[in-house]
Parts: sequence; structure tokens; C-alpha cells
Amino acid sequence: MKKQKADTGKLKITPLGGMREVGKNLTVYEYDNTMIVVDCGIAFPEEDMPGVDIIIPDFTYLRENQAKFKAVFLTHGHEDHIGALPWLLREFQVPVYGNRLTLKLVELKLQDRGTHVKNADLRLVTAGMKVGIGPFSIEFIPVNHSIADANALAIDTPLGPVIHTGDFKIDHTPIHGEQIGLDRFAYYGTKGVLALFSESTNVEIPGYTQSERSVGDTFNQLFAECKGRIFVATFSSNVYRLQQIISAAEANSRKVVLVGRSVLNVFKAADSLGYLDMAPGTIKELDEAEQLKDDQVVYITTGSQGEPMSALTRIAFASHRQLEIHEHDTVIFSSSMIPGNETQIYRVINELFKRGAHVIYRSLADVHVSGHAYREELKLIIALTKPRFFIPAHGEYRHLKQHADIAVAMGVDPEKTTILNNGDILMIDQESLVLSGYTSGQGIPIDGSGMGDVDESVLSDRRLLADDGVVVAVIAVNKKQNSIAATPQIMARGFIYESEIKDVTKNCLERINQVAAKAKQQNRPLTAALRGNELSSSLQKLLFERTRRRPMILVSVIEL
Repeated sequence: MKKQKADTGKLKITPLGGMREVGKNLTVYEYDNTMIVVDCGIAFPEEDMPGVDIIIPDFTYLRENQAKFKAVFLTHGHEDHIGALPWLLREFQVPVYGNRLTLKLVELKLQDRGTHVKNADLRLVTAGMKVGIGPFSIEFIPVNHSIADANALAIDTPLGPVIHTGDFKIDHTPIHGEQIGLDRFAYYGTKGVLALFSESTNVEIPGYTQSERSVGDTFNQLFAECKGRIFVATFSSNVYRLQQIISAAEANSRKVVLVGRSVLNVFKAADSLGYLDMAPGTIKELDEAEQLKDDQVVYITTGSQGEPMSALTRIAFASHRQLEIHEHDTVIFSSSMIPGNETQIYRVINELFKRGAHVIYRSLADVHVSGHAYREELKLIIALTKPRFFIPAHGEYRHLKQHADIAVAMGVDPEKTTILNNGDILMIDQESLVLSGYTSGQGIPIDGSGMGDVDESVLSDRRLLADDGVVVAVIAVNKKQNSIAATPQIMARGFIYESEIKDVTKNCLERINQVAAKAKQQNRPLTAALRGNELSSSLQKLLFERTRRRPMILVSVIEL
């Protein structure tokens, strides 16, 4: 792929998230003086980012082109596609287009985040509709996924259509809604697709995904065999899975209790749209369930990924206010393990086993099917659309590379496919892909509800505190006599064992006295000498020599 500039009459595609990662999806499409955004999601922090709640895309490129920025289009309502909208809409007043459940979940999210987003311009579209924005015409194509109202986008441009698949699978027997619009993919393929921007999550798995209906059969069988209470942990946004659990509960004369804020929100949103089917009285409140026998209730909970504050984790570790695990309860993890979450998931599973529960997860039963296309489904979309250019997305590098290789094997010119980084600015004309530049695509850590207030120096301090602890020295100085007024107080936290503190404290006091004596000998003010880098550096060197660790050193000097 070449590198050059000059962009008149050319299409620019700039991913600000979702490349070489799973999550934080945001893609910018730009032609002349019009810019649209597809999706605006979050990612979750790495283990070495203590205190960070989520990661959102960097909006620098949108700020630099604010006059061009006209609209946001949402493929579906998962957090990694809509979760960063509250931050975007605080800053940019643009319309947001989405399907029914997607916009309902966005409304809940904007209410949840509260006071900073007012009068958001949310515009409802349905499958098959087209929306015109400047030189773009965007059609919503129905696809199957693990959430209702998922869509691919056909983005018609002056150079030809771009197909942006979003997350999808091919399910010929969906629980709710339409089958995937393969006929529309084929239509655009016949018309001539300029570029295919396709998800790559499950490219390593051969064959085809199972239908969501297969999970319902497993639930029916498991529920019939269980004698005690049943807990099912699943992704709260998977409306189809909620329906499967409710149907299996009704078939086995059980009532259903929803536990966890996010699952309650999604249930209310889906039920208000008529996407759930259940008998009156099936859903019970927590306090009502206390009157039921153990074999008459199913709890649907959050916490399928072992999240520390989720309902299931708190139940497992006996910190939930109303529920605890009983011996002979059955707990079903109806979800896949997101890479990186395995440790915390197995931590919860181990605790559940310790408390006498029978735990079922994917390695033991078919209690989950993926919402992402397997290899043969990805091939089918390439075959139907016959794209001139191919851009793999939504996956780690290995996923993108394998997907690109498949496209080449199916006839796409190797010069007309590319693997992008977040922030790469890709320029397309009728003949070539050109990397014309780059922008900031690193992502912004969010701590609490703030934005941009957690930089690398803050994370570095947190890692230091987490790994090596902190040593605090409090020193009282008599300013008139230029001397230490009392024995300094040394406090260590998260640093060494209690048995070692006495010796380390003694060594620190000796070092403080040495620095003070040197300052007095040189006729320097003691306060300045103790507050400067001289003492903290000296203490750090001493502690490393003694312990081979580098705790954070905090020196507090009090003048008397």
C-alpha cells in the first residue's frame, strides 16, 4: 500500500477504535466536506491500568474536523459500540441514527450518565431505510447477532458503496426479528462494492455458528434435571438469551427473578418494545422469590465475566444484601470468556464450588453460542459482496491478518487489502488504497465520570503503589533552630512484612538524620533540604538496597 496525500474527491476511512483490539469501535467516513461516524463504543482496561473504569476513543480528529462532522450511525446496542456516546454527545451536537432497541439502550445510558447530555438528537431508523447525509446515503441491512436490532450499513458514496458489517452472524432460525439480509449484500455485490469493512472476531473458528435456538434446548434439559435453585449468568444485552431462559423456566414451572442493574435495564427496554414473550406473573421481584420453593425459581444475573461489583460475584463471595449461595444450587455461565477475563471468572467459579453449588460453564455444556460469524460465514459475505477493497476490522492483529488472507484467497487483490491501526487515515479512490496520514487513536482512560484526567503519569503512580507500596515520612522541623523538633514518623503500606518494619524504620530515621546533619553543616535551611529530591532519592536508594523494591516515597515536612 502506497503513502501519499491529496484527497479531493476521495473517500477517507479513519478507525479511532476496533483495530487490533476487540472493543472501542468507532470508524470515521469522510468525503470532501462531510464526515460521519459509525459506532462509538468503549473498551475495558488492561490489568496494568488500576483505577481505570473504561477506555473511550480519542475524539481529537473529530474536534479538528468539527465543522464536517454531521452524524453518528449505530450498528447495534452493545457497550463496545454505544458505550462512549455520553462523552461524545457532551461535546458534539450531532444526530444519532439507530434501530429501536439500540436507541432505547442509548436513552438509558444517557439518563444513567445524567446531567451532562441534554436534548440528544436520537433518530429512529428501521431495516431497509436509507438516510442521506451530504454525499452519503446509508442503508440499514438487518443482521443476526446476540442482541436484537443489529444492522450492517451500506454506505453509498460517490465512488461506490462501502459495506460496514458491524458485528454479525448468520442465523436462519433467529429467536426474534428477521433473518440476515443476504439478498441486500448480494444486491450491492451485483451493483459493485467499493470496499468491505468486515468484523473478524471468530475468523479462527471453522464452519458456521450454531443457531441461538440450540441454547434453548440445553436450558430445557438442564432446568428439568435441577432440583434446587438455578442461577444463570449471561451478557445482560443478550435479549435472545433472556427469552430462552424465560421460556425454559416457564416450561419447567419456575418463576424468573432478574438480579443486577444492567439486566433489569435491558429487560425493561426489550419488554417495552414487545421483544420478549412471557406469561403474566412469570417475572418476580427478589422479595417475592423468598416465598418460593427452591425448585420454583430461576435467577438471571449479571457477572458472566467475573466483574468484581456484579451481582453474581457478590453472591458468590457472600456480599450481596439479599442473596447467598446454598448447597445444591446450580449456577450456569451462559456466555463466552472474553480474553483477559479468565482469571476473574475462574475465581468466581472456584468460590461457587466451595460453597456447594453445581457450576456449569461452556466447557461442560452447550450453554452459549457466539454472536459472531465463523470462518465460512465471513467467506460468504466476501463472496456475496465481491469487494474491490477489503478492510478487516474488530479483532486482534492475528484475526485481521487471517481475515485479510482469506479475502486474498477469494480473489481480492493483495494490494487492495490492508490491516489498519487505530488512527490511520486511509484514502480510497477507484484504483488504490493510500495511507495518507494518521491521528491520535490511543484511547482515553476514564476514571469515575471524568474524561482525560488519567494520564500515563497517574497510571504509573498507581502501578507503583499497587506493585511496591508506599513509605511516608512525617518530619517536624523547628524553623528558628533549623533542627528536627521530634523523632520523625515513618509509615509503610503494602511494602514489607510487619516483622521487617522495625529495622527499615530505623534505617530510614538514620538516613533522615544524615541528610539533616549535612544541610546544617552547609548552612542550608533544613525545611528545603528535607522537602527536596535529596531526601526522597536517598530513602529510595536505601530501601532498594535493603529490599530490592521501589516503593513510592512521600515526605511531609511540618514547620513549627
